[in-house]
Order: sequence, then structure tokens, then C-alpha cells
Amino acid sequence: MTSTLFEDFNERSREVSKYFMFIKSLEQGTTKLSIGDNRPKIKEIDSELVETLKASGFLLLYNLVESTMRNAIQAIFDELQGQGVSYDQIRPELKKIVLKNLKKRDPDKIFSSITAISIDIIIAGFDKEDIFSGNLDGRKIRTTAIEYGFSHQTNYAKTGNGSDLLIIKQNRKDLAHGFKSFADVGKDKTANELLEIKNKTVRYLREILQNIEQYLSSQDYLDSSTSGTP
Repeated sequence: MTSTLFEDFNERSREVSKYFMFIKSLEQGTTKLSIGDNRPKIKEIDSELVETLKASGFLLLYNLVESTMRNAIQAIFDELQGQGVSYDQIRPELKKIVLKNLKKRDPDKIFSSITAISIDIIIAGFDKEDIFSGNLDGRKIRTTAIEYGFSHQTNYAKTGNGSDLLIIKQNRKDLAHGFKSFADVGKDKTANELLEIKNKTVRYLREILQNIEQYLSSQDYLDSSTSGTP
């Protein structure tokens, strides 16, 4: 049975894959514009438009990366809440995260959500939208994995250990802040090169999600130095 986490990831991955296959067909000329109703004329796609569409692919890829990791971290906190895990039971790394989350919040806003403090404190300071802010790449994911205690190991031959995420992040930043035009970003990569980046990125994210599912099923979020279960 596919978990909710993978259902969302698989759906988003399919959307991105369809887009990149469309870009490839445009670049190869197998897809053309049909203009008119009665006597449609076939027109070649403007090359600059193709470059713009290729650049847009980096925005889609970054969206996939960040949404996947946001949902993954959300799943960890959902599991902690669902299992009724208390602050005293979680591993030291997670305790630090909980305290950092609380530090960012207005006490008046979270006061009413806390009844049993040892349990409610874990989720009270958590805000899904505050996890990543356009800065997500392979290094950030590895740092996050260490902070939470799940594995960041993947099959390098298939994933590159997320090295392409740096390219995706940088291009997303250049486009979002207007440092480069869409045409300038798009001309640097062929459709086939973009497809390879997409494929390695999807494989990398899938393996990270598998690591997180193993982390949850094994309850590796618990402090191994303490006894008892939630």
C-alpha cells in the first residue's frame, strides 16, 4: 500500500515528467503549433520560447524538491503527535528542534494549544511553512537528516546524492530574483540534460522518503537511551 507521503510525491513527479517530455518534443520538433480552425497552419515553435519553457522547468523541479521535503518533515511531526510521544521520549536532536521552533513563536498564540505540555509542546511550535525558504539543496537535506536523525544515504550511481539540487536551487534563485532571464537560463541546458537532472532528482527524493519511512516505522525518533514506548 502506498503511503500518503508517496502518493503526493508520485503525483507531483508525474506532473513534472510530463512537462519535461513536452519540452523534449518541442526541442526535437516533433510537437508544433497548429494555428487556425478551418485551414490550420503548422508553425515551428520559436526557439526563445523553448528556452523560456526549459527554464521554467527548474521552477517546477524546485517546487517538487521543497514540497516533498516539507511534507516529509510534516509526516514526522504527525507521527509524533499521532503516537502521543512526549518530549522526554524523543531523541536529543529532536528536542533541540522543538525548542528552536518554540523560540520562534508568540507565546500568546500557542498558549491555548497546550494542554498536556510534555506532549503538546512538540507540535505547538511547528510550522510547516517555516521549514525551508528557497534554500533547499542536497547539503541542506543532509543537514536536516542529521538534525532529525534519519539517514541521508542514497545510491550515488542513481541519485548523485542530490548534487543536481544545487543547480536547481541556483537557477530557481536567479529566476525568482531576476538575476537572469528565462531565456538565458534555458539555453544552458538541452532537453535531454534537463531530463537527466529531473530523473536523478526524482530518484534521490524517492530514496530520501524511503529513509524517512524506515525512520518512522522503526521509531528512530525515540531516544535510544531511555526505556519504554510512547
